[in-house]
Amino acid sequence: MANDREILRATWEGRIPVHFKLSETETETEPEECFLLVPRMSYFPLVTDKVRKHFLRFISNELQDGEMWLDSAGTPLKWHFPIGVLYDLLIGTDGTLPWHITVHFSKFPDEILISCPNREIVESHFMSSLKEADVLKHRGQVISAMQKKDHNQLWLGLVNDKFDQFWAVNRRLMEPIPDQDGFKHIPVRCYNEDGTYQQKLVAPSTETGQKRTLQDLLDDFSTPISRLVQPIGSMMA
Repeated sequence: MANDREILRATWEGRIPVHFKLSETETETEPEECFLLVPRMSYFPLVTDKVRKHFLRFISNELQDGEMWLDSAGTPLKWHFPIGVLYDLLIGTDGTLPWHITVHFSKFPDEILISCPNREIVESHFMSSLKEADVLKHRGQVISAMQKKDHNQLWLGLVNDKFDQFWAVNRRLMEPIPDQDGFKHIPVRCYNEDGTYQQKLVAPSTETGQKRTLQDLLDDFSTPISRLVQPIGSMMA
């Protein structure tokens, strides 16, 4: 992992410029727009506090307590997908920047989105993803051996966008444990352009003993529509 540190840092530091605009149906004024540079590795509920505070000034009192949700060109954004995954699925390499996102405080689409009233919900989802990845890689032995302070350091490293803080703990999840030659399985999901995903057990090596490549994964998850392969745990486990 030491040899990959600069690559890991460059991946962590990936950013997407986003243009947030309040839905026209929720205001009678012309609110100022909001622009942010958001981390690809994070989740929208962790980076949009400023967006919420900015637009609350322009909506009626009856909407003030509404749960904020986002859409991109009419598609509600699933907050439990990492921001980079959402961008790649909906915009891809052909899109222009900044990414235009509409902000809503009413008519929450609960048939599509999971409610996320606070950051504790995001933390629970994030830690569950890490635990799932560790079960696949190490039979869950690394996460179960960590102390609460380690879990807190992982979470706060993500929330505060601190690479060194996060990776000081996360590196344990990226290395084989003593009684294993390598990972038992590779934790990976293949996202389809419609937001669904496939997941299956993937061994680190092929049947001929060769290390599995990204092309091997794409072949394993072969599907006629667009695909995006993403490690479980948001590329962090």
